[in-house]
Amino acid sequence: MQEHVSDRLVGSLVDNRYAVRSKLARGGMSTVYLATDLRLERDVALKVLHPHLATDETFLGRLGSEAKSAAKLSHPHVVGVLDQGNDGQTAYLVMEYIKGHTLRDVIRSKGALPPRLALALIDPVVEGLGEAHAAGLIHRDVKPENVLIADDGRIKIGDFGLARAVSTSTSTGTLIGTVGYLSPELVLGKPADARSDIYSVGIMLYEMLTGRQPYDGEVPIQVAYKHVNETVGPPSALVPGLAAEMDELVQWCTANDPENRPVDGHALLQELRHIRTNLTNTELDLRPPAAIAAGQPHPTEVITRTNNPTAALSSIPRPQPPQPSRQPHAAYPPHALYPPDDGYPSATQHVQYEQDDVDLAGETAPLSKRAQRKLDREDEKARSRAAATPVRNLREGDPRRRGVLWAVVLIIIALLATGAGWFFGMGPGGAATIPAVANKSVAQAQQLLSEAGFQSRTSDIFDDDVPSGLVVGSDPAAGAETRKFQPVSLFVSKGPQLFGLPTLTGGTLDAAKTSLNQAGMALGNVTEQFDEAVPAGVVLAQDPASGTPARHGTPVNLQVSKGPQPIPVPSVVGLDEDDAVDAIEAAGLKADVLKKKVNDPNVPKGSVAVQAPATGTLTKGGTVTLTISDGPKLVKVPSFVGKQATEARKGLEALGFKVDVNNILGGFFGTVRDQDPVNKDVPEGSVITLTVV
Repeated sequence: MQEHVSDRLVGSLVDNRYAVRSKLARGGMSTVYLATDLRLERDVALKVLHPHLATDETFLGRLGSEAKSAAKLSHPHVVGVLDQGNDGQTAYLVMEYIKGHTLRDVIRSKGALPPRLALALIDPVVEGLGEAHAAGLIHRDVKPENVLIADDGRIKIGDFGLARAVSTSTSTGTLIGTVGYLSPELVLGKPADARSDIYSVGIMLYEMLTGRQPYDGEVPIQVAYKHVNETVGPPSALVPGLAAEMDELVQWCTANDPENRPVDGHALLQELRHIRTNLTNTELDLRPPAAIAAGQPHPTEVITRTNNPTAALSSIPRPQPPQPSRQPHAAYPPHALYPPDDGYPSATQHVQYEQDDVDLAGETAPLSKRAQRKLDREDEKARSRAAATPVRNLREGDPRRRGVLWAVVLIIIALLATGAGWFFGMGPGGAATIPAVANKSVAQAQQLLSEAGFQSRTSDIFDDDVPSGLVVGSDPAAGAETRKFQPVSLFVSKGPQLFGLPTLTGGTLDAAKTSLNQAGMALGNVTEQFDEAVPAGVVLAQDPASGTPARHGTPVNLQVSKGPQPIPVPSVVGLDEDDAVDAIEAAGLKADVLKKKVNDPNVPKGSVAVQAPATGTLTKGGTVTLTISDGPKLVKVPSFVGKQATEARKGLEALGFKVDVNNILGGFFGTVRDQDPVNKDVPEGSVITLTVV
């Protein structure tokens, strides 16, 4: 009985253009609908994003940019992006649509594939990726669900730009993708490039050859942990007889370090076609063991990142046995159902397969005449062997002989049981407890083990606590119970491991701290001192010296420069020139006496009138500039005799003189009768006496 699920978009018109006809599938980021473009009168695949993505303005802007980039990519093996937009709360992508199925459907129905078919299916995928990489596009979510196979055999890869748009939206703390195919750098939050897609292709090829993914786990974080901390094994471990070139191809693509993978899709495509050309027909047509079942896909997952991705991956639950997978809904046959978050197939190029390939619709293609003759010969040999093997013994034998045989068998069994009892009791197979051998000499430890019935072997290790030549411990450890025939390893101390101290002098204090951390050493006491030649913050000396052998954690004392010592500038204003120069040089500074002198009524001629700087500090050898006084300025005194006293005072004060008035008879008339001095050059600021009547 079919289950009908209502959907608000089915039967609606999106953006006044796309008539939604039916729901195809739902994934981790979107729901897929079959729709008709009313403007161009064609069927399209309408991918409607989930509400939590459709309301993120930053993401929608990013999606628009990625959709434009993907739309510029036109290639026979890449699903074309036709349109992108928003209709109210509905954010959507429009892609070309042709009925078909996915690579996931092929793996689910057939399990492990012959190398010839696996290489034929992966070839157009890698070609499409190579073209995208050349255009600067990274897929980030390569998986069988996104490899689309049209009913006429054309192969395309879809969903370019969507995973990148999600991972670069405002939700920067999450990682969107199918965990079974995520590269280690994407799990750890590092930048992705074309080599991240190559890793996913390698995982997908492994699954095609073996019928299962290399890593599984109860929860997605377990699988992510394995991608980061384990190495993908050779597929021949599950498919005996698989060509070594196929193992090398898979492990080259899935190297943990991106530097050890093909640089992009074009580089991988060249090697893939080279391998496909050079393998023999026997190697290409190898049939995997029938016992290998199809692996179950991992859905698209959202993995929350932390500031320490490695620590987060380490705190995972213990793996549990795998659970049965869910089958596709009965309402959608496998050839029409798009698995979660698929792209959509289209028609541009038909992929031709070799005569012995398995048909994608699920039936075995006819064998070649040569292959049929080979199978006929094998069947004939099998029938001949069966005819030569009797199905019944014509001679029944007598009962007494059978009794003797049974007696012999019982005696042998009894002897074997007795021997086994001795072996596992008093003999080498008996259990005994490992004695404590730590901090004993090798001879003493071997004697203790020998008395307990064990054979021992030694290996040298470094140890910071146990003196050289003494036993650190054993494997199995002291107190463990084990069989006597199992050898016991003794770990003998070589003393602490010593490392040469790095050179720290000449560098900054921060650089010295970094070097000590990298060398596993500790920072000791840091002292400072003035140094006239070395800038402040530079290491002058270290103790112990560089190159000295030391164990990890050894503290290293550092002497750091404080730069040149500051010298207070002495005040020499008013001192005689020679005395001022001597005072400055005695302080370790240099005096620079200017040739031009200045008049100063307050400083005697030949003394310092001005110094620069006047205060503060300088370093050794700093310059103090001195300006020498030429004494007060001489000004000619004009005569104001016969003029009014007020006029005379004002004129003299304007010239910088001081005025002293001597009134006679009360200065009734206010007229200057006499002036002293008069018509002479006198120092500026001198006192001029006026006699007023």
